[in-house]
Amino acid sequence: MKMWLMGALALAGWMTAGMADAQEPTVEKKVFELASFTTQSGRALKNVRVGWESYGTLNADKSNAVLICHFFSGNSHAAGKYDASDAAPGYWDAIIGPGKAIDTNKYFVLSSDTLVNLNTGDPKTTTTGPASTNPDTGKPYGLDFPVVTVRDFVEVQKALVESLGIRKLALVAGPSMGSLQTFEWAASHPEMVAKAMPVIGAGEADAMLIAWLDVWAAPILVDPNWNNGDYYGKTPPLAGLAKALTAVTLQANHQDWANATFGRRPAKEGEEPGKALANRFQVQSVLDNAGMARAKVSDANHFLYLVKANQLFAAGGTSLADGMAKIKAPMLLITQPKDLVFTPDMVATTVKAAKEAGRDITHATIDGSRGHLDGVISMKQAEGAIRAFLEK
Repeated sequence: MKMWLMGALALAGWMTAGMADAQEPTVEKKVFELASFTTQSGRALKNVRVGWESYGTLNADKSNAVLICHFFSGNSHAAGKYDASDAAPGYWDAIIGPGKAIDTNKYFVLSSDTLVNLNTGDPKTTTTGPASTNPDTGKPYGLDFPVVTVRDFVEVQKALVESLGIRKLALVAGPSMGSLQTFEWAASHPEMVAKAMPVIGAGEADAMLIAWLDVWAAPILVDPNWNNGDYYGKTPPLAGLAKALTAVTLQANHQDWANATFGRRPAKEGEEPGKALANRFQVQSVLDNAGMARAKVSDANHFLYLVKANQLFAAGGTSLADGMAKIKAPMLLITQPKDLVFTPDMVATTVKAAKEAGRDITHATIDGSRGHLDGVISMKQAEGAIRAFLEK
């Protein structure tokens, strides 16, 4: 899938984070398979498959592994390019690579697609979810697929990591939903995580975030083509999914960016928004066009399952306080004060809980006009903090 279609507009399209070094080798996408996987709900799934990729070389004692966890609508492509002709590298290429903050001359960095990954139309994404064929019926699961959690994402990653002979990770890190996976790793498998770097995230989904995630999902649920999740082989709910992705994109950005980029300009010259109900502002048109482009290579049910997983999140599967009490690894939390998804209040609550639990946590911030999205496209700012954290 050509993620550049979204440019830097969408939470989903964070592929413009930096330019790849022309001398870097190309990245190979691989597939990890589990004959059986039991979810946290107790449901056993057959033939679970997720894509993964790596950068750098695993050392002899397998002690230099770093796991990167992706955001809500991303995939495993964290750095480098699949082909030299690719329009843009992976989303965190600014900090992952030879000589960069997460130095692939030193570390073996790996990243995998999650279960219920959004990007079902991307040939470079492999995932198991509602759109996958149920081996027992020969038909897509649809809503028969079990509810999955961030812990389930982590358990599949753990199986991948252990299949490589890795027993402890030098670092687990990731932005947004990747930060939730990072917290979950540190709380659920403290013996396997030496250091943790959650970025633009918090230790649990609070009531406000749960409600906002519901707003993200709402356009899909009211699209008649969604048909209670039964649309495979029929007309998919593209209109609802496109509007859902528009909502994600808007909240992942900030008014500083929107006002500076679009102002109050009309979508079309001479079609003033005040002259007719159908006449639109440029910001509306651009966001909707980006949402529709992304919807065509995504799956609505997968979107809904991702929403549920994020709503259910609390580090360690319990409460914020209990989750922080389970963590042993030092943490570097990187946030953006203008974030409209994981707000400063949520971040402050997480930091407070970590300190009250006696955790070693360092809180660093980055600037920019993009809000939440700066946790991907502006990560170069955090290079010094990341290097210091890894060297400590």
